Amino acid sequence: MLDGEIVKLDDSGRPIFLDLMRRRGPFALVAFDVLVVNGKDVRALSLVERKKLLRAVVPQHSGVVLYARQILGNGRELFAAVCRQDLEGIVAKHRAGRYGDDEPTRWLKIKNPEYSQARDRVELFER
Repeated sequence: MLDGEIVKLDDSGRPIFLDLMRRRGPFALVAFDVLVVNGKDVRALSLVERKKLLRAVVPQHSGVVLYARQILGNGRELFAAVCRQDLEGIVAKHRAGRYGDDEPTRWLKIKNPEYSQARDRVELFER
């Protein structure tokens, strides 16, 4: 059992939120965590151990299920690069964190305040 996010990617690999909302596929699952492997609950393992398991189960060359890589350290540089590329942001998680540790000290979603696809999104959710 994987945890991830459904995305619509353009030809360069950039997520296109509006195409996702308008159901303009094809779509892909970006898998960023694993909860169960071969019937075994792995949520109590550290993020590092779960990422190893995830890497083993997500196909290396698939256009449908993609592996979300982690970057160790250099978070500020990564965030700056994300902003320069007009991407939504990053998620920072503690390497030893167990799945379900939702305390703000365990993981943070850090959004790009200038992300162009976030503009006027409120209109999409008003109905």
